[in-house]
Amino acid sequence: MNRDDMPLGFGMALAQNYNAMSFFTNLSTDQQQQVLNQTQSIGSRDEMQAFIEQLAKGNTNFIG
Repeated sequence: MNRDDMPLGFGMALAQNYNAMSFFTNLSTDQQQQVLNQTQSIGSRDEMQAFIEQLAKGNTNFIG
């Protein structure tokens, strides 16, 4: 995964949450891509924070 492939808002929010970053980096490349695909529908900072909090909890409901 190239950091240029990561949406800026997601990358910034991820960098602020160690647990979410750890969870994301331990996913397979395909799973990481699924997470990134989910970020495309996020329309606000609050929604992104909620999404990051779910990652920090290890929530994989959105990963197929």
